[in-house]
Amino acid sequence: MTHHISAMINSHPGAAGGMDKEKLAECIAACFECAQVCSSCADACLGEDMGAELTTCIRTDLDCADICGATGTILSRQTDTNTDIVRAMLEACRAACAVCAEECEQHADMHEHCKICAEACRRCETACANLLSTLA
Repeated sequence: MTHHISAMINSHPGAAGGMDKEKLAECIAACFECAQVCSSCADACLGEDMGAELTTCIRTDLDCADICGATGTILSRQTDTNTDIVRAMLEACRAACAVCAEECEQHADMHEHCKICAEACRRCETACANLLSTLA
């Protein structure tokens, strides 16, 4: 997945906003993957017999999916990058992923989709932290 993301970053006339291109590509991929997995986990929670008991998980999944998707989109834009906005989005994404992972980990023993979602959230949380560490 990161091949095309990396190729686009490398072919862009912008300078990746001064960010490490490899970490940027990894973060974009992790954000979009996490958005998809969180959306799917929320849908799977709705399909469970105990869906009403998973309301917090569903809400957290959907919030995380929206934040991850927006972060991935903003990171994909390389022209005239505003580092303050990028930093704020990465911090918000990292926080949302941490909260979502914690919530899904509570249900991971009963629901495989929650286990998968928690793993994707932890990966995205780490990717955001790694990219944050490269910002000036």
